[in-house]
Amino acid sequence: MSPALPAPPYYAVIFTSQRTAVEAGYADTAERMVALAAAQPGYLGAESTRGADGLGITVSYWRTPEDIARWRRDTEHQAARDTGRTRWYEHYTLRVARVERAYAWERSDGTQDPQA
Repeated sequence: MSPALPAPPYYAVIFTSQRTAVEAGYADTAERMVALAAAQPGYLGAESTRGADGLGITVSYWRTPEDIARWRRDTEHQAARDTGRTRWYEHYTLRVARVERAYAWERSDGTQDPQA
């Protein structure tokens, strides 16, 4: 299930990554980064998935570009990124997008298009 988000506009940071075979420390660091991000001003939530082939996508949501920049400057986050580049990732791509429109649908809503 997606995080409950405010009405747009807000910002999405889309992190697409390919993992290496190195596992040591990754899970603990990833868990710590989720908790640390959630404590940051302007953090709205995140969604993440990773395939068996190691390709992953994490989308975090933020109220403002300044909130994203503050998270990027966090020293513990910087250290985790440095370790990721040396140990855990073959490559990654990061994109920042402004969310202009958003809607959701759930099976319990019935079959009607939520934008109808």
